[in-house]
Amino acid sequence: MRLGTVAAVTATLAIGATAAAVAAGRYAGNVALKPSPDHPFPGDSRLTVHSAADGHIVLTRSLASLRPGTYGLTGAGCHAVVGPVVHGTPHPADAVVRRLERVAHGTLRPGARMRLTPQVHLGNPYDTLGLSCADVDVPGELGALPAWFVPGARDTWVITVHGLGTTREHPMVVLPFLHRHHFPVLDLAYRNDPGAPRTADGVHHLGDSEWRDLDAAIRYAVRYGARAVVLYGWSTGATMALRAALNSGLGHRVSGLILDSPVLDRHATVRALATARHVPRFLLPLAVRAAEGHTGLPVDRPADAVDPDELDAPVLVFHGPEDTLAPWDASRRFAARRPELITLQPVPHAPHAAMWNADPDRYEETLRRFLTPLM
Repeated sequence: MRLGTVAAVTATLAIGATAAAVAAGRYAGNVALKPSPDHPFPGDSRLTVHSAADGHIVLTRSLASLRPGTYGLTGAGCHAVVGPVVHGTPHPADAVVRRLERVAHGTLRPGARMRLTPQVHLGNPYDTLGLSCADVDVPGELGALPAWFVPGARDTWVITVHGLGTTREHPMVVLPFLHRHHFPVLDLAYRNDPGAPRTADGVHHLGDSEWRDLDAAIRYAVRYGARAVVLYGWSTGATMALRAALNSGLGHRVSGLILDSPVLDRHATVRALATARHVPRFLLPLAVRAAEGHTGLPVDRPADAVDPDELDAPVLVFHGPEDTLAPWDASRRFAARRPELITLQPVPHAPHAAMWNADPDRYEETLRRFLTPLM
């Protein structure tokens, strides 16, 4: 084979390999950035239901089933709510007994494979919690964004924004608390959520574009009487809250931010999501690059949410060291930059976006202390 032919073949193979790598990376990035309630998070494990009766449920013994607190338990065609571990009740050595609060949907059957989720409630605030609410449409740049509005007497509104792998049903865990303290609440669904406008690519941009839907919600709240707003986000919803506070034309109306398990290091989060979706290890760097292309953020800025030095509203962060999706260290560094403005509340034994679930009473007392000066 002539030298020129060899060079041409080599170049063609190199181009083909590069194209294949780019395509594989794009696939891996899309897999990582299309989380849904049906897809596992890092550390999620399927639990087998051994039995359920008399207010107790017996589950496979694991680190997940031993977590303290209150969780949703979800599986094919069934959703239940389980409370703390029950001690002193006879059970097999390879199982754990928890309190069974209620079965919200379907039937718990022995042998069913289920997983714990921080999303405790299904339905809407009225049917599930007995709270008066209205279905409203928030005008967004892509179309109408569905939201629940729970009225309250105060002129400071709380706008809640769910994160990865959940829906606007997740923030319902704090709606009774906020209602008791008379805050109007706007619980928002945003782009690519059920019932909300779809984007062309259908993937999550980790808050980089989604924050504009939260900006639309701020404008809606102000239009309908809010003097100030508190932005309350979980996971990438927390990232959206940070970006909206700095980038919204109504950012001066934001009187406080509450961030639960904020995604501050998108590279670590994308790698964790891709790993949980069984993306091969050698594709992980390419998945991060592909995600970078979706978000448009520079790869050399791992803590990419905002610069804390630019914030001027008080911030409360709930986070814990057992979060394997959004690194705890990123929140520690974030809070350390502005200790006079940012309060970090550590929550042990809690997975991603489940800080309320681990200890509801302590969580809500911390919320009360933070929100009292903002009322």
